[in-house]
Amino acid sequence: MASLKDLKNRIDSVKSTQKITKAMQMVAAAKLRRAQDAAQAARPYAERMEKVLAALGAVYDGQANAPVLLGGNGKDQVHLLIVATGERGLAGGFNSSIARLAREHAAKLIGQGKTVKMLTVGRKGHEILRRQYPDNIVDTFNFREIKQVGFAQASQVAEKVLAMFNAGEFDVATLFFARFQSVISQVPTALQIIPAKLPAKGEGEAAAAAIPYEYEPSEEAIVEDLLPRNISVQILRALLENSASFYGAQMSAMDNATRNAGEMIGQLQLSYNRQRQAKITTELIEIIAGAEAL
Repeated sequence: MASLKDLKNRIDSVKSTQKITKAMQMVAAAKLRRAQDAAQAARPYAERMEKVLAALGAVYDGQANAPVLLGGNGKDQVHLLIVATGERGLAGGFNSSIARLAREHAAKLIGQGKTVKMLTVGRKGHEILRRQYPDNIVDTFNFREIKQVGFAQASQVAEKVLAMFNAGEFDVATLFFARFQSVISQVPTALQIIPAKLPAKGEGEAAAAAIPYEYEPSEEAIVEDLLPRNISVQILRALLENSASFYGAQMSAMDNATRNAGEMIGQLQLSYNRQRQAKITTELIEIIAGAEAL
């Protein structure tokens, strides 16, 4: 049984930990608002980009001369998994849930005889995936020193992906990230970005009809310009969604840790009081017994 001094030290230690988790919760809550606003602000642009490409992509429906970023290179053997996670931990299952989705996708592809390559964005994802797929990771990006990720960081990743694709190093690219829904809900998401998925037959015409624009120069020229930019836009969207999801997950995790520390302090304090009372009672009995002996 622990002594009173040990219990007192333990209580002080847990109280210190509780102060840290409470402070981290407050910091995450403060940063969450800004990250959430940035993620929500990026959604309309990314969604409109998809709609414009869907409308313009209808021009190439069923044609063999479609741009490779839109129609693919005709092969489906080598897959690149772009796994975007956080740079730090202490966020519950945020990082592991994204990595788990990527691992499941990789295992499925390998089971089908495909070749899998991975490009990680974020230190935690790299640390998780290198345990099982050390030879599959071709590159990693670390933005830990960047306070707020933006288009510049997304462009760095996009340039690397496009360079690999133009060099024929992969056929299909899929982006993994966590879509922010609420403080307690972050949904791991897989989005194929190369080749861009065309709408089902009939939907492209509907999208084109819903956008009453005349394009200048031609639809083909605009598609050729928008497709590389769309890669950067979708990666930026993923990074911003990840940022909001990370702070939401961290806020929830630190709140749970603070409450658990409070419960532990209560239990330790109860044990401390019981032992202290028992020690006082024992001392009183010894004093009374000594007095009676006299």
